Amino acid sequence: MEIIHLQQTLPEVFAGRSSINSDIWHKDVIFHKGETYLIEAASGTGKSSLCSFIYGYRTDYQGIITFDDSNIKTFSTQQWVNIRKESISMLFQDLRLFPELSVMENIQLKNNLTGFKKKKEIKDLLEQLGIPDKIKSKVGKLSFGQQQRVAFVRTLCQPCDFFMMDEPVSHLDDVNGEIMGSILQSEAGQQGAGIIITSIGKHIELPFNKVFKL
Repeated sequence: MEIIHLQQTLPEVFAGRSSINSDIWHKDVIFHKGETYLIEAASGTGKSSLCSFIYGYRTDYQGIITFDDSNIKTFSTQQWVNIRKESISMLFQDLRLFPELSVMENIQLKNNLTGFKKKKEIKDLLEQLGIPDKIKSKVGKLSFGQQQRVAFVRTLCQPCDFFMMDEPVSHLDDVNGEIMGSILQSEAGQQGAGIIITSIGKHIELPFNKVFKL
């Protein structure tokens, strides 16, 4: 996948509003593979909805979203399976981890499907992010900031054309946020992947090609 194209896209819930002041909604927007984007948003402007639209979890929007000129509303279940396995790696704001499973078990749920990372690579990532001692801990016992780091590592356990991350550092200190940013740049660079990050304030500091106001 080379481009994600939003054409006059708007959440249906916003359709009755008299005016929309946004760089994304009701605009023509293209995200290119290999480039880095920040979407800054206030609470309630549809940030997480946008992520769900692009990931195919929700279809309650007006306008068109295309991947390489193909309308995503026409995709079959199998096409979405392939896209989520090979083209878009998503880190949701609510993380979607399994609290009763350990850190490694949560990460391996994805890595067992893709075979993308060696166990040593996963351990090295956890080491860099300061939680190597939590590898056998149940995720439900961790702080939200620690859980964000676990979800981030899981996000890296697949090939992709785009990393999409919804508020990935909202509960991290600046040092861990910088480490995450460095790792993300390296991983995206190795794959030639694009990066789309959303934020309502705190965000990973990266050399963004473009910053949008949602």
